[in-house]
Amino acid sequence: MGALLLSAPVWADACEPDHVDLRGDWGKARFMVEIADDPGERAQGLMHRESMPMSHGMLFLFETPQSVSFWMKNTLIPLDMLFLTADGTVARVHRNAIPHDISPIPGGSDILAVLEVNGGIAERFGISKGTVMRHPMLDQSIAAWPCATTE
Repeated sequence: MGALLLSAPVWADACEPDHVDLRGDWGKARFMVEIADDPGERAQGLMHRESMPMSHGMLFLFETPQSVSFWMKNTLIPLDMLFLTADGTVARVHRNAIPHDISPIPGGSDILAVLEVNGGIAERFGISKGTVMRHPMLDQSIAAWPCATTE
């Protein structure tokens, strides 16, 4: 699991569409992501997958900030959901969503993106509200952690 946390700036300058970088008081992490940015991809999400590598996830992107809610119907693995505002700041973390559960998981209002990772990752790293994400598909002019910075 330590491979996700990187202290050396080997990847610090790279801001790539198939990766997200997270940072907070707990440190930094990088995940390889699939992008779900249209209604069909968002509806499918991670359903029917039997596993996902620990360093992977899915980034759901919406056209505009909005109220969002997810569920776990047909999802076979527990997931942590990070609900992010337009500037890439985590507004809410839902830990260990239960496979097959059809109960709504509200993310809140003004959510532009949702990052899903394997259940337990948020707790293991200390990812919480206020963590910031860097990704090139965010509006870099308002991003809390723009791609141009290497901090």
